[in-house]
Amino acid sequence: MSFKELVFSGVQPTGNLHLGNYLGAIVKFVDLQKTHDCIYCVVDLHAITVWQDPAELTKATREVTAAFIASGIDPKKHIVFNQSQVSGHAELAWIFNCVARLGWLNRMTQFKEKAGKDRENASLGLYAYPSLMAADILVYRATHVPVGEDQKQHLELARDIAQKFNNDFAATISSHGFGEAFFPQPEPLIQGPATRVMSLRDGSKKMSKSDPSDYSRINLTDDADSIAQKVRKAKTDPEPLPSEEEGLKARPEADNLVGIFAALADKSRADVLKDFGGAQFSSFKNALVDLSVTKLGPIGSEMKRLVQDHAYIDSVLTDGADRARVIADKTMNAVKDIVGFVRK
Repeated sequence: MSFKELVFSGVQPTGNLHLGNYLGAIVKFVDLQKTHDCIYCVVDLHAITVWQDPAELTKATREVTAAFIASGIDPKKHIVFNQSQVSGHAELAWIFNCVARLGWLNRMTQFKEKAGKDRENASLGLYAYPSLMAADILVYRATHVPVGEDQKQHLELARDIAQKFNNDFAATISSHGFGEAFFPQPEPLIQGPATRVMSLRDGSKKMSKSDPSDYSRINLTDDADSIAQKVRKAKTDPEPLPSEEEGLKARPEADNLVGIFAALADKSRADVLKDFGGAQFSSFKNALVDLSVTKLGPIGSEMKRLVQDHAYIDSVLTDGADRARVIADKTMNAVKDIVGFVRK
C-alpha cells in the first residue's frame, strides 16, 4: 500500500545544545517543514536511558523546544511535543521488543560505545534504545527520517522491525484491510555539507557537550563575543586553505571549519574553497566569525527569551502532544487488533 509522506525526528533533551545539534539536525528540520508534514519530538524517554537530574531534564526539555522555535520551526503548522506525553511510544516499543531479535540489537554499535567496558552495569533501556526509536517513527507510520551517520544503523533496524512485523502478522494485516504492509519502510534523509560537526579543539572527535573544554563547541546560547573567541581559537594547521576538496583530506580541522562555513552559508565545500582557497586561516576565521554571529546570534537571543516563558513552551508541548496522540492512538488501536489484543 502507499503511505502518506510524513517526516519524524527527535532530539534528546540533554542540555547545552550546540552547533553540531543545530547543523546536524535542526537546520534540516526547518527546511523539511517547507515541503513535508513534520513531527518533531523532544525524546525525553530516550534521555533517561542514563540517569538524569529531574530538574535538569525539565529545563533541557524546554530548552530544546525553545531551540526548535527560535530556529524557525512552526509549532502551529507542524507538531512539536515531548515523547513522554504520548504513551503510544512506550506501548509500541514493547511490542517491537517482542518482534526484534537479540542478534539485531547485539550488532548495534552505539550501545557498545555508550556502555563502554562496563556493559553489565548499563541500563536495559540503553540496550533497547533502538527498539524505542523504531516505535517513535512507526507509531506515526512516518515515511522519512532525517538522520546523521551515527543513527543510520538504528534506522536500518527500524526498517527490519517494520518488515518483520508486516511478515509475522501478514494474515491479520490483510484481513483488517491494510493490504500487504501495515508499517512503511522509513527512508533516511541524509544531511547537508556538515552532517558531522567535529570538535573545534580536535577534528577527529565529534562536537559534544560532554567535552570538558567549552572551547570545543559553540553553544546555541553563546553570545557574539563567545562565538568569535571560540572560532578564532579553533585548532587549525599551518598550511593555507586548499583550492580543491581533495586538499582537505588528512586535514581534519580544516575540513571541519570549511564544512561548518558551508553549512551555515548553505553552500558546498567546493564553493567555499573557490572563495577562500589559498587564504590563511586568520582571514578565513574572520569570515567564519561574521557568518556564525549573523546566523546564530538571533537564535541564541530568541532561545534565551523563550526559555523564560515556561507557560508558552509548555503550551506548545501540550498542544503538540494532543495532536500527536490522535495519530498515535489510531496506529495503536490498529496494532492491537492486528496482534490480537482485546480492547474496548
